Amino acid sequence: MSSIKLLSPRLANQIAAGEVVERPASVVKELVENALDAGAQRIDVDIEQGGAKLIRVRDDGGGIAREDLPLALSRHATSKIITLDDLEAVASLGFRGEALASISSVSRLALTSRTVETEAAAKVEVEGREMDARISPAAHPVGTTVEVRDLFFNTPARRKFLRTEKTEFNHLEECLRRQALSRFDTGFTLRHNQKVIQSLRPAQTPVDRERRIGALCGQKFIDNAVVIESEATGLRLWGWVALPTFSRSQADLQYFFVNGRVIRDRLVAHAVRQAYRDVLYNNRHPAFVLYLEVDPTNVDVNVHPTKHEVRFRDGRLVHDFIFRTLHRALADVTPDDHFRGATAQSEAREGPGEGLSEAREGLSEAGEGLSGSSQQFQPTWARPGGPDQAATSGLFAQNERAVAGPGSEPHNYTEHVRRPDWQASDQAALYQSLSQAPVSMAASSGGLAYVTGVPTPAVGDGQEPPLGYAIAQLHGIYILAQSRQGLIVVDMHAAHERITYERMKRALETQDLKTQPLLVPISLAVSQKEAGLAESHATELLSVGLAVERIGPETLAVRQVPALLRGSNTEQLVRDVLADLSEHGQSDRVEAVTHELLGTMACHGSVRANRQLTTPEMNALLRDMEATERSGQCNHGRPTWTLVTLGELDKFFLRGR
Repeated sequence: MSSIKLLSPRLANQIAAGEVVERPASVVKELVENALDAGAQRIDVDIEQGGAKLIRVRDDGGGIAREDLPLALSRHATSKIITLDDLEAVASLGFRGEALASISSVSRLALTSRTVETEAAAKVEVEGREMDARISPAAHPVGTTVEVRDLFFNTPARRKFLRTEKTEFNHLEECLRRQALSRFDTGFTLRHNQKVIQSLRPAQTPVDRERRIGALCGQKFIDNAVVIESEATGLRLWGWVALPTFSRSQADLQYFFVNGRVIRDRLVAHAVRQAYRDVLYNNRHPAFVLYLEVDPTNVDVNVHPTKHEVRFRDGRLVHDFIFRTLHRALADVTPDDHFRGATAQSEAREGPGEGLSEAREGLSEAGEGLSGSSQQFQPTWARPGGPDQAATSGLFAQNERAVAGPGSEPHNYTEHVRRPDWQASDQAALYQSLSQAPVSMAASSGGLAYVTGVPTPAVGDGQEPPLGYAIAQLHGIYILAQSRQGLIVVDMHAAHERITYERMKRALETQDLKTQPLLVPISLAVSQKEAGLAESHATELLSVGLAVERIGPETLAVRQVPALLRGSNTEQLVRDVLADLSEHGQSDRVEAVTHELLGTMACHGSVRANRQLTTPEMNALLRDMEATERSGQCNHGRPTWTLVTLGELDKFFLRGR
């Protein structure tokens, strides 16, 4: 081995370029971040041949003084941090001072800039081999322009690994999309081979922000998105999350920003997956654009050369905050949220003025003044003379007055769920009671039809619930309902499955967790790390019904499990819990397995296909859906209902043409 020598500046910069400059998109990321840190309100990006020939980024930011231009191309030279305290609370996007030096070492770079205090601009040029900065006068408005030509011209090994022009440009476009999503107050323009690809004006108002989201992520996403805004314990989360029905086959529409910086974090990804767990179909991925604001001192952004990863000081707090915010937002989704997306898509397909039939115009006139959300019409249902409010409170009162048919006695299946001593041994009885329990009971009083304890306005009193009124049953499988939006088709088994599942979950939460001591403890051979985790989290494990004791350096003994899970694979469950604790610092595995069991029970206990329902029974199911969280999807993530709008029906029959 040769003696230790100091690397030349050119070689050191090229090694650093291997971390910072992976492809043309990496160059654009660094240059755009510098422009944003400089306070730019407008950023123009020009690309030729996918970025391999030319990358030009122009901004109207603060600019760089003439005497600082050579220093800007030096390694570890930056104006964004000075002391260690600055590094512990980084508020800028770029701060390492490596980007321009690394880029200039593998390209022909020219930087032209002017500050507001000077009348003339200056230009500095440098090429990868010599690394000698040449300064000359130039004409330029206030701001900075960086031109990067012939990327990797002096490193052929790196250049041959570049993909096709189209592939490289796609990566570059995705990079700029992330930056445009991170800063709504800045305008962006992207040109490729002299053709304008994207032109975005600054978005200051909520409407403009949604318009930008639609332009970058697709209008269908924003039409099917729920607005999120929550603040607690020094954290603020806001943005848009897509409805579960708008899922993706891959995780290609997921953007998460921390203090304006786009990141990919396993902790965040786990929190989002956990929030969508009950409502997402198998192997599908949610879509979201979310922004987390946190005190810069509580997040470390200096853990990865490309700054794509961060480390939170209290990761568990952040995880729980994200999960609970999204979980509640998805639970609060009403049919009106679905209608908003469906109506917007329908109108977008029809175009202005198309598909307007005489029947639709008449319906619009008749429907003026009708409420548009569940929060609006519910108070009008609870008018004086309605049913006892105690009988309708909560999610478990819906079937308390259900009967098998006219003149039959009420069948109360909720007693099986609400009994304090209910355990797994009651599953058979619960299956039977759920399968035999009819959906509704119909009676009328004072012009209102009361179904399963929920007052439903009569057709003529000017109010309409979101899912409308049932008019027929199709093949014993689907319920057809009429609303002012059009025709609603409901999968009655899937809908009742979700209703039953949510009631079971709520019932389980209202009673103490039942546990089952094991007559013969289960011995597990684990690693020392896993044994230590089990020992340090023994109290948390016991709170979810798992009594796990360390009886050796690499041995655990399981002495107690939740009663509902006594027939499950206990060893695998404990190992999965320990894996979660190792990766995320917490685990919801027991809850997930419990809910999976409840979902199976709900599936067996829901109304089956080919069961004939009366019109009041069908209406009762619709009202139950409107009062149930996450009723838009069954336990397996499949949709429970869909809407065929009047505009779509008009197009079927060529009306209004």
